[in-house]
Amino acid sequence: MSKKRPGGESLPSAPSTAADRSPDREPPAATPAPAPAPDPKRWWALAVISLAQLMVILDGTIVNIALPSAQHALGMSDADRQWVITAYTLAFGGLLLLGGRIADLVGRKRTFVIGLAGFAAASALGGAATGPGMLFAARALQGAFAAVLAPSALSLLTTTFSDPKERARAFGVYGALAGGGSAVGLIVGGLLTEYLNWRWSLYVNVPIALAALLGAPAFLRDRSGRRGGRLDVPGALLGCGGLVALVYGFSEAEPRGWTSPSVLTPLMAGVILLAAFVWWQSRAASPLLPLRIVKDRVRAGSLATMGLATIGMFGVFLFLTYYLQVVLGYPPVRTGLAFVPISAGIVIGATQIAARLLPRTAPRTLMSTGMVLAAVGMVLLSGLTVHAQYVTHVLPALVLLGLGMGLTFMPVYATATAGVPAQDAGVASAALNTVQQMGASLGTVVLNTIATGATSRYVHSHSHDPAHGGATLNEGMVHGFSVAYWCSAGVLLLAALVAGLTVRHKTPKPAGNDAPA
Repeated sequence: MSKKRPGGESLPSAPSTAADRSPDREPPAATPAPAPAPDPKRWWALAVISLAQLMVILDGTIVNIALPSAQHALGMSDADRQWVITAYTLAFGGLLLLGGRIADLVGRKRTFVIGLAGFAAASALGGAATGPGMLFAARALQGAFAAVLAPSALSLLTTTFSDPKERARAFGVYGALAGGGSAVGLIVGGLLTEYLNWRWSLYVNVPIALAALLGAPAFLRDRSGRRGGRLDVPGALLGCGGLVALVYGFSEAEPRGWTSPSVLTPLMAGVILLAAFVWWQSRAASPLLPLRIVKDRVRAGSLATMGLATIGMFGVFLFLTYYLQVVLGYPPVRTGLAFVPISAGIVIGATQIAARLLPRTAPRTLMSTGMVLAAVGMVLLSGLTVHAQYVTHVLPALVLLGLGMGLTFMPVYATATAGVPAQDAGVASAALNTVQQMGASLGTVVLNTIATGATSRYVHSHSHDPAHGGATLNEGMVHGFSVAYWCSAGVLLLAALVAGLTVRHKTPKPAGNDAPA
């Protein structure tokens, strides 16, 4: 058609199209929004998060070697000294889920800073302890603030790195610290105890926390907490109460025996409370642990693999510490340095092998391979004798254990937190940390009970030879360790099987709402 000017001349009109003539014409599709540019300060953020992770993991073992000196200085009884360790693990393991949900509601960065400051203050309080009660309270406070700090640190890492290759490198560093921090704690604890004072095993956390606090405001990025969110108080009481009861029951199993009412009562109470917790989470409006997080087969398999790995691994530190100091006569510093190979193996396995292979290798392949390597290391340790040499008998096993754990921890951390919606990142991270902490506590207690029972039976059966009483005691101790190592190897092989059957083939992708299109 054409239009006419006032003078009668026609003006051509623009050609019409079917789209123009359609009365229901839809607007053109919007151009997809480009993926957000990566944070230029993300690697500095990784350094800050890694400092906090190192401090939390290191504190689980750094006090172990310093404990005899602290017991003597503060006049602790043999029955009460276990609370220096147990107070920390009870608070840490029991409050992790609550800490993860607080991170989601309040904001991960804010929770991270609160956890750092509280952990530093609790460490300073413990270093200045004037009696056992003050030290126990400080250790419980450390565990409580660690329960706030650990899930916020992991969820910040999850939402900071979205590129698959960078994410693999970041989780490689994190996994190395998670696995190697316990061995580093033994080394640092030995050095501080022998050359300074047992109190520095607690004071050392203060400068680490201050360094992370200085970097957190400048380098960490996070959304604010969810508006209108509510904290699941009944779920917190049921879940935390159940975990605390279980940890307490397992911690009392060694001194009191598995049939003692002081052990069976808290264990039964823990099971009942956790069953009630699961029932409540399926009905709560704002659940503390949304069951959709653990119903995913891949995530459940990753959590199970982490739990079994820590159950099988953490007895190594306890048994080798006694083997090196009591049987071979190593001083504290030399004992700590003897664990360097396992730390180095974890770092290499996580950062140089797993981080490079994960973008193009199935996570379950890395996990299963790592668990098999670690199981072989445990079998080698089971062959130790009272006359074994460190270089030829202990060192190869530690290298295999370190490489195996590094290959496992890195893909577990990446897979267990992948695909989680941003609003659930904190609680998913807390679930992973809870499994790790509970596995460590359970593994240490159960394996130690197995080793102690095997030692007692061995010594009793050889008590007819009084001329070799001392040698028989050492031989009995090594025999008990050997039995426990075989059990550890079986648990690690079970972890390899679980990973192989449950974890998907694909490389994990970034977490839910924070992932680029």
